[in-house]
Amino acid sequence: MRRQDFYYDLPEELIAQEPLAQRTGSRLLVLDGDTGGVRHSQFSRLIDLLEPNDLLVFNNTRVIPARLFGVKQTGGRVEILIERLLEGGSALAHVRASKSPKPGAAILITPDDQSDATEFSVRVEGRRGALFELVVDSGSWPQILKTLGHMPLPPYIERSDDAQDRQRYQTVFARRDGAVAAPTAGLHFDAHMIADIESRGIKTTEVTLHVGAGTFQPVRAENIADHHMHSEWLEVNDEVVAAVQRCREAKGRVVAVGTTAVRSLETAAQGGALRRFSGDSNIFLYPGQPFNVVDAMVTNFHLPESTLIMLVAAFAGHRETMSAYQEAVDQRYRFFSYGDAMFVTARQHRESGVVGER
Repeated sequence: MRRQDFYYDLPEELIAQEPLAQRTGSRLLVLDGDTGGVRHSQFSRLIDLLEPNDLLVFNNTRVIPARLFGVKQTGGRVEILIERLLEGGSALAHVRASKSPKPGAAILITPDDQSDATEFSVRVEGRRGALFELVVDSGSWPQILKTLGHMPLPPYIERSDDAQDRQRYQTVFARRDGAVAAPTAGLHFDAHMIADIESRGIKTTEVTLHVGAGTFQPVRAENIADHHMHSEWLEVNDEVVAAVQRCREAKGRVVAVGTTAVRSLETAAQGGALRRFSGDSNIFLYPGQPFNVVDAMVTNFHLPESTLIMLVAAFAGHRETMSAYQEAVDQRYRFFSYGDAMFVTARQHRESGVVGER
């Protein structure tokens, strides 16, 4: 398929710039992958779409304040976006400057608000493709990020981060530091809603996928099969595998909360059966690719021609997905990270009760 097959026209005013007052206050578009039918609801009523033996799979990654500002020795301004913290105290980062710093160059990390907060020094160790490897000369990365880091809001949110983003651009179940973008489908849940879901006999479990800035990388290849997917670290542990097995035995559905949970589960089931997995994955799910685990998903609306809308189209059907997006535009839904949500069921439901079989 061509990249242009996943384009839709989105009025700029539909891109949500702020979160709603209540996490559960969003609208919810329900897309039935079997019929292509669409109906409109509220996220607070998601529980009405779930069944007692279903299993909700959350991504428990935690967004780190990964955006930093600094100056080079020459005085030039620098913006740093940490992509990944590495063992041994170094980090991989995107670095924006009028002229790229060379290996050995020092960067002074400074408060951007002219406050008297502590300054820190980092040094360019080298390059790894488009990323810079940075090491700390004074302080530590956790100390730098805690003191001077900003929440890395996506590029389509056209404002600086503020105090509320520290809490709202983070899920209530976030607990493992490492993401530089939020698993946004999870932003709609609050603690009360999760407790209500569990009280109804619906089980939950957690995977970890540390979302990287590559999630916003555009697809440049005309033929989407030629696109090279970025890598992200994820973990699916034995507890998740056992929870999915119990769900299958009870004839329930595996409901992934977000495309990151989908990619985690499907990475761990690429051999057919779901197994524990820990490591990097560059799985790219587009129409024609199989789904071995996930029966339904909660997801936000994604950018035109992005790998994420391609994933949804692979799951629910291309025509059905693009039609649902047009309906969302027509009905003035709010889009992207702080926007509204979808509940999507797979185009074909699993008949077998064996983990990893469809």
